[in-house]
Amino acid sequence: MTEFHSGFVCLVGRPNTGKSTLTNALVGTKVAITSNRPQTTRHTIRGIVHRENFQIVLVDTPGLHRPRTLLGKRLNDLVRDTYAQVDVIGLCIPADEAIGPGDRWIYDQVRAVAPKTTLVVIVTKIDKVPRERVAAQLLAVSDLVGEGAAEIVPVSATTGEQVDVLIDVLAAQLPPGPAFYPDGELTDEPEEVLMAELIREAALDGVHDELPHSLAVVIEEITPREDRSAEQGELIDVEAVLYVERDSQKGIVIGKGGARLKEVGTNARAQIEKLLGAKVYLDLRVKVAKNWQRDPKQLGRLGF
Repeated sequence: MTEFHSGFVCLVGRPNTGKSTLTNALVGTKVAITSNRPQTTRHTIRGIVHRENFQIVLVDTPGLHRPRTLLGKRLNDLVRDTYAQVDVIGLCIPADEAIGPGDRWIYDQVRAVAPKTTLVVIVTKIDKVPRERVAAQLLAVSDLVGEGAAEIVPVSATTGEQVDVLIDVLAAQLPPGPAFYPDGELTDEPEEVLMAELIREAALDGVHDELPHSLAVVIEEITPREDRSAEQGELIDVEAVLYVERDSQKGIVIGKGGARLKEVGTNARAQIEKLLGAKVYLDLRVKVAKNWQRDPKQLGRLGF
């Protein structure tokens, strides 16, 4: 009988290196929200990869960055705490961008905070560039971390290329131990956190201004409707508030005649119904909480 291995893997990298998309590809379903905007992930969302003889628990942290606000500092502290407690750190570096000071800074931070933790470098987005460009990036990564200092795995989360190879490489680094989660469980995040993230993702989609950092979503209430017949099926009322920092941002989220907010509601509701396995009535409101990112009281209230 093969010995069972289990452990925690943390995906790190500067914002927008494909960490959330990769988490979803490894788990095989959508658990981390994805967006082509930096700083999308705010919670430590764990995805769980189950196999017959191992279990990988993925910890997807916010991107490490040089903090400019109190929120930024709290996110960085969260990331550093995570580094010190995992078995493997997967450093994500995209194939389609040259290695820059941001990547070097994060590599140095990882090595300073967790010098003994096993490092695997994951070159993401290999579907976006020709083969020779991938090869050049693999050499550049090898220069960054030192030859032979870490396993380097090129991967495309979008097409699935090399995802199984990466899973095997990560699993090989895990210590022997029992499964942390029952088979079939994919994430340990409470449903309301996932719901808030899905609404936030829908609200950020296609908005090209200062919104990402300034948008927080709070689920106010979740109530199953009573007196529903078996034919009608279950219906759940979800009330959520989208908080922004300025009136101008409120206008952007709501859109002309409320059209944008309606679209956000439609898109988020479809995802939430998949998550809950039930019909959902989603009630969204937008409120201004002036400069919430710099105010400790408001940060606490919004869950940071």
